[in-house]
Amino acid sequence: MSSTARDTLNARVAARLQRRRRTQRLIKRMGLLAILLGISVIGLLFASALLHGFSGFMQVQIRLEIAPGRDLVGLLDGTADPDAVAFRALRQHFPGVESRTDRRALRQLLSIDAGNQLAGYLLKHGHSPGEPVRLRVAASSSVDMFLKNRWRGNVESVQCCLDDRQLGWVEALVDDGALSLHFNTAFWSNGDSREAELAGIRGAIAGSLLMIAVTFVLAFPAGVAAAIYLEEFAVKGRLADLIEITVNNLAAVPTVVFGLLGLVVFIEWFGMPRSAPLVGGTVLALLTLPVVIIGARASIRAVPRSIREAALALGASRMQMIAHHVLPQAMPGILTGTIIGLGRALGESAPLLLIGMVAFIADVPAAVTDPATALPVQIYLWSASPEQAFVEKTAAAVVVLMLFLLLMNLAAIALRNRLDRR
Repeated sequence: MSSTARDTLNARVAARLQRRRRTQRLIKRMGLLAILLGISVIGLLFASALLHGFSGFMQVQIRLEIAPGRDLVGLLDGTADPDAVAFRALRQHFPGVESRTDRRALRQLLSIDAGNQLAGYLLKHGHSPGEPVRLRVAASSSVDMFLKNRWRGNVESVQCCLDDRQLGWVEALVDDGALSLHFNTAFWSNGDSREAELAGIRGAIAGSLLMIAVTFVLAFPAGVAAAIYLEEFAVKGRLADLIEITVNNLAAVPTVVFGLLGLVVFIEWFGMPRSAPLVGGTVLALLTLPVVIIGARASIRAVPRSIREAALALGASRMQMIAHHVLPQAMPGILTGTIIGLGRALGESAPLLLIGMVAFIADVPAAVTDPATALPVQIYLWSASPEQAFVEKTAAAVVVLMLFLLLMNLAAIALRNRLDRR
């Protein structure tokens, strides 16, 4: 080959390598940009929810003082009405309130649950003879939203909920230090309520956890067993191809279809209890099962064939080879896929709406057959409420749901890394 031809060939190879490296750099930058864009969108979504929902984790409370006397004795022996005692303690700040209209307006500054909170405080903490009882009870949602918006510099949006008299009383309580902002324990300890200041997510969290437990018990063993059959025992043919196509199609079916299936089959045909974690978990198990099967198959397929051949060569049966060698190697990927599938199920609301879990449930479920709701459905119910106080609770519940999903994904990563090291 002449030197001229060699130089031309080298120039072409160099140009081709340069284009290849330029393409690789472009693909690398595009991938990095896509990752940064995804992280930015997730961060923006979480920051927006936290910005609007942070005030939902706080609550305006009114300081009350019950002096030793008839009211306190009546509370201790059960003869006094706690609501009336709480209201009389509030009236001590405004001795000039006498008319029936003014008393009704003043009573609206207190939460409807103020009497129960007073009775619960005495039951829990007791009482020292001769000493007054000092405690803080929840303010009404109108007072709560007014003060929170005023501290944020936005008063006009809630002034319509309080008249001029009530605004004056609120200002007087603020100046006296009787109104203050505290951590909202009721948001975590209460179930749902028609009153915004009393509504909490404990019942929704309990319902979600019970449903996820039912989903795991049903979907994990069935999904792993199906994956083992398809990868280790199924003979390649039309039946195996049909099963594989069916599983892949089920993974792409809209979730509302599973809700219709649960409504017709589990509730109408089998008579399972409506709005119960049992039927909700069963529907979510059907939704999660294809994801578990696909993830488990990929993990089993990734186990090197040499491990199988070595186990069989040493005299292990096929089941021993699968149980003692293949599954332990594939388990990190199987569990990771299962946890990610459960995280998807945790955020589903459409199938649960169709099986009746949209009902108002104030009690906390204790078993899988008790009426319950789920956290995504609770968010849906609160978002449809016209009261402004439920807006911040909706955003706060969204933050809690996103934290649950984040923790489940972090648990999947940690579990996979730990099992890989073992």
